[in-house]
Amino acid sequence: MAADTRPKLPPPKLPPLRDVIAAHGLQASKALGQNFLLDEQLLDRIAAIPGPLEDQPAFEVGPGPGGLTRAILRAGARLVAVERDRRCLPALSELSEAFPGQFRVISGDAMAVDARAEAGEGAHIIANLPYNVGTALLIGWLSADWSPLPWWSSLTLMFQMEVAERIVAKPNGDHYGRLAVLSQWRSDARIAMRVHRSAFTPPPKVMSAVVHITPRPAPEGVQLKHLERLTAAAFGQRRKMLRQSLKGLPGALEALEAVGIDPQRRAETVSVEEFVETARVLGRL
Repeated sequence: MAADTRPKLPPPKLPPLRDVIAAHGLQASKALGQNFLLDEQLLDRIAAIPGPLEDQPAFEVGPGPGGLTRAILRAGARLVAVERDRRCLPALSELSEAFPGQFRVISGDAMAVDARAEAGEGAHIIANLPYNVGTALLIGWLSADWSPLPWWSSLTLMFQMEVAERIVAKPNGDHYGRLAVLSQWRSDARIAMRVHRSAFTPPPKVMSAVVHITPRPAPEGVQLKHLERLTAAAFGQRRKMLRQSLKGLPGALEALEAVGIDPQRRAETVSVEEFVETARVLGRL
């Protein structure tokens, strides 16, 4: 097929987001965990975090009035978005018309939508996640089949600062726990941007941050189910020594001994690599 040599058209001129919100009578819903971002420059910076998006598949959860959506579309992505709040659909429909063939909206609950089937292989997931389902969605994406990589190319996600810190945490800190291990054992996670509460409408009570996660090939010989059981037991009683917290998990103490981890240590001192090695041994027992 011959390359498309037609000149790229400039992005369509869109009305200010505040005007869109006013025209459609949209108010952020506390019940749906909504907080709208209206700063177009900030939104463009978030959309730039994954890298070049020109003609790349992308997936967004909870676009609301379409602030981040605009930025992703301006970057050239082929975007699929899932919106539960039907009040926002007319505003999003206007974006579909402004970016013909580039944007599709699904009316539904992101927790029930098959993102892989809808967005396609290699999609970049970019979202200002609703606070009430953000962690659950993240865990679902991190638990995807890895063969040798997951179906998504990257995750660029807005969280409350506390959740972001838990995702990127290192051992020996209060934020380090199961979410850090799950996020880091076969992917790289970093805080790409901190966002002040005043950037949102309405302002939330806490600060936020954008986390960027890129997958790596999974360590060989380790199954997610063994790592999940191990970390659930270890961090379920995080202030106790491992010999106490892991005694109810068959084979766990034997695996610790085989790896050479002192059972008097606490879970928060065990590195991601040590959890991975222990889970590898546990899977063989």
